[in-house]
Amino acid sequence: MNWNKWFRQVHRWLSIIFTLVVAAIWIALGLGRQPAQWVYFLPLLPLAFLLLTGLYLFALPYASKWRGSPVAG
Repeated sequence: MNWNKWFRQVHRWLSIIFTLVVAAIWIALGLGRQPAQWVYFLPLLPLAFLLLTGLYLFALPYASKWRGSPVAG
């Protein structure tokens, strides 16, 4: 597996984890339960990695044009 496919796969799984964590917080709030304060910080870790992988994937086509090679994807 090359780096581009690996980054795409990691980005997809991180988005699923982020969505599930945020949905769980909203469900808990909807049921009238107040989660602990640290629970609100849980989505920040996958969100930070989503930012990094997303920026890499965003810059990938521009970097390949700059290098003069087609994007393998």
